[in-house]
Amino acid sequence: MGAIRRFAACAAAMAATSVTPALAQSTVPASTISAADTAWMIVATAFVLMMTIPGLALFYSGMVRKKNVLATMAQSLAAVALISVLWVAFGYTLTFGGSGKFLGTLDRVFLMGMTLDSVNPAAKTIPEALFMLYQMTFAVITVALVAGAVADRMKFSAYLLFSIGWFMFVYIPLAHWVWGGGFLGNAGVLDFAGGTVVHLSAGSGGLVAAMVIGKRHGYGNDNLAPFDLSLAVIGTGLLWVGWFGFNGGSALGANARAVFAITATHLAACAGALTWGAIEWLTRRKPSVLGMISGAVAGLGTITPASGFVAPWHGLIIGVIAGGVCYWACTSLKHRFHYDDSLDVFGVHGIGGLIGTLLAGVFAVQSIGGASGLLEGNPQQLLIQFYGVAVTLLWTIAVTFVLLKIVGGFVPLRVTRDHELEGLDLTQHGEALQ
Repeated sequence: MGAIRRFAACAAAMAATSVTPALAQSTVPASTISAADTAWMIVATAFVLMMTIPGLALFYSGMVRKKNVLATMAQSLAAVALISVLWVAFGYTLTFGGSGKFLGTLDRVFLMGMTLDSVNPAAKTIPEALFMLYQMTFAVITVALVAGAVADRMKFSAYLLFSIGWFMFVYIPLAHWVWGGGFLGNAGVLDFAGGTVVHLSAGSGGLVAAMVIGKRHGYGNDNLAPFDLSLAVIGTGLLWVGWFGFNGGSALGANARAVFAITATHLAACAGALTWGAIEWLTRRKPSVLGMISGAVAGLGTITPASGFVAPWHGLIIGVIAGGVCYWACTSLKHRFHYDDSLDVFGVHGIGGLIGTLLAGVFAVQSIGGASGLLEGNPQQLLIQFYGVAVTLLWTIAVTFVLLKIVGGFVPLRVTRDHELEGLDLTQHGEALQ
C-alpha cells in the first residue's frame, strides 16, 4: 500500500508540473472592473454631456439677444462634435496616456490598443473606454464655456479654429499637469473636478478673448437685455443636475466620496443662489432671476475643485463666499475695468474657479480626500494651491492671446459691424427665430 501511495503522489506531481504552466499561460487575471462603478460612471458621463447640450446651450442662449440665440447654441453644439473627435484622435492619449511631467504618450492615438477589459491606472474599476468618454465630456464643456465671453460678435469660422487651438495648447496640457500625472498633480495641487483645468482656464481664456476681440457695438448704451431668461433658468437646472455627474463622477466610482461631493455641490449651489439674490435685494430692492441663477452657477463652479476634499457642510460656506465674491466680480470689477465679458464667464467661472481652488486648500479634510488643509493645520497646502492657480493663469492667458493673434491672421475674429447689428443667426447660419 505504501508503494501505491508513493506512485500516486509521484504521478500527481508530474501532472502538476506538466499541466499547470499551460493553464497559467491561458488564465486571464481576475478583472478589477466593478459593475456598480461602471453603471454609475455611465450615468455620470451622460450627466456631464447634458451640461453642454442642452444645459449650457440653453443657459447661454437665454441670456443673449433674440438675433443671436441660434448662433450661441451652435457654438455649444460645435464644441461637442469637434472636441469629441479631437479627444479620441489625440486628446485622450496626450492627457492620460502616461505620466510624463508635461504630456502623455501617443500610445492611445485613435484609441489604439484599447480593449474591452483594459483600464486606465487612474480608474481601475471601470473600463478604459468609459474613463475616456467621461474625461471627454470635461474637455467639451471647457471649450464651450469660453464662447460665452465673446457671445454676439465672434465669427463662427474663427471660433472653430480658436477652439481647436485652445483645446490642443491650453486644455490638454493643463488637464495632464493636474490629473494625468503631470507636475502640478505631483506637486500636490488639489483639484477634484476642474477648478483650475475647467473653470479658471475657461474664465481667464474668455476674458482675454473678450478684450482682444473688443466690446459689442452699443455696449454701455444700447439695450443688451437677455432675450428669454426662462431658457436660462431651464439651462441652469440642467447644469445643476449635470454637476452631480461632474463632481460626483470625479470620485470615479459608486462610493461614499461621490455622495459627499454631490451633497457639497448641491449645498453650494443653494447658498450661492441665496447669497446673490440677497445682495440684490439689499442693494436694488429686488432679487432678479438672472442674479439667482448666476449665484447658483457661481456656487457650483466654486465648489468644484474642493467637492471631493471637504465635508458636505463646507459647501454652504463655499457657496456663500462664491455668491458674494462672484457678484462683486460681475458688477464692480467688471465696471472698473470696462471689459465686455458678454455672459460673465470670467466673473462667474474664472473667479469661482480661482477662489474654489484656494478654498480647497483651506477646508480639505484628511479623512475625506486624503489631504489636509489650512484648518487642519497644514498651511502649506494653501501655498500649493496658489502655485496651481498662478501656473494656470499664466499659461492660459499667454497661450490664449497668442492663439487669437494667429487665428486672426487667417480669418477675422469678429463679424462686421453690419452683420453684428443684423444678428449672427442670419449672417453666420442663415437662420433666425420667428
